[in-house]
Amino acid sequence: MQRSNLFGISFTVTNYEELTTDIFNRINSSGSPRGAVAALAVHGLMEAYNDQAFRAQVNSFDWVVPDGQPVRWALNYFHSLQIRKRVYGPALMLHLLQRAAETGVSVFLYGSKAATLTLLEQNLKKKFPSLLIAGVQEDRFRESTEEEKKLDRETIIRSGAKIVFVGRGCPRQEKWVADNREHIPAVLVAVGAAFDFHAGTVKQAPRWMQDNGMEWLFRLLQEPRRLWRRYVVTNSQFILVFLSHLLRIK
Repeated sequence: MQRSNLFGISFTVTNYEELTTDIFNRINSSGSPRGAVAALAVHGLMEAYNDQAFRAQVNSFDWVVPDGQPVRWALNYFHSLQIRKRVYGPALMLHLLQRAAETGVSVFLYGSKAATLTLLEQNLKKKFPSLLIAGVQEDRFRESTEEEKKLDRETIIRSGAKIVFVGRGCPRQEKWVADNREHIPAVLVAVGAAFDFHAGTVKQAPRWMQDNGMEWLFRLLQEPRRLWRRYVVTNSQFILVFLSHLLRIK
């Protein structure tokens, strides 16, 4: 797959179908199928831009896809690409779950609250009756001890899951994937707010807002106290970094 650099991050130029096939080819390959996937919107991109260590972790992933419309637009502009659609984490999760249900590949859900995971399991089983959910692990919402990290890895490995969906919020979920990718024989997929969306605990933005890069505004209006700083700071910085790169090439 083609890779293109945006502000120091190497993005994979792909689509849902191609990426899903690539991931399942990895899962079905001989040996232990290991892989790491990140879907970065503006917030994740700026986190990596500002943090060299985190940037190195993200760039070590097998697939880093443009989750946000502004990221897709910027990739198209600077590299003359024709990426028609973003690869949105929650939508990617559904594509992978459908293929997993069709092929008998089991999955593991890591992150979020216990109540959210219960609703998520129920909704996914309704949508994909043949889906094999090998296990779940709620987030501790703190740094795990070394013993807890070891226990979590052993639990996931024993489950036999070949895909681990990680919903812990950025950058915690990407850091978890980076720390565990060599320890767990599965493809680890950081999916952001997908758990909340698919559980029905958080509403998704209307399609027209998603298509026009305004999903951040919808989420900000829903959770202003928690998200105002993220969007005000990172969105402003994204614009400044975009303009600085634009001036360099003119």
